[in-house]
Amino acid sequence: MKIDEIQIRVRYGETDQMGVVYHGNYALYLEMGRIEWLRKLGISYKTMEENGIMLPVVSLSINYKKSVGYDDVINVKTQLKKRPTAKIEFEYEITNEKEEVLTTASTTLVFIDMKTHRPTKAPQYLLDLITS
Repeated sequence: MKIDEIQIRVRYGETDQMGVVYHGNYALYLEMGRIEWLRKLGISYKTMEENGIMLPVVSLSINYKKSVGYDDVINVKTQLKKRPTAKIEFEYEITNEKEEVLTTASTTLVFIDMKTHRPTKAPQYLLDLITS
């Protein structure tokens, strides 16, 4: 399935008093990876919402293997797990500049019709871009 990778330099405000990335900030890194994955496919969250589709996270799993510190450069690899249905699933791998695996994660998001507030099928334009 389609894979994308982004690079992030850890900012001071993302760390705790020990200079280590606060665990809650990993969700932001995953979101950044997911947004860029979609953007490079030719889709934005903003456009999806303008077309009446929300994409909330319904599941998040993170496995921390090694610490990440202030000013470290990390790579967030985002991969689509399988063809979307009413949900879309991603897997992530965060590595450092030495290519050591620091964190693995997965998320599940659900396509929600903004008018009915009910789950709906993945938009056809997204499915077309994934298979092209």
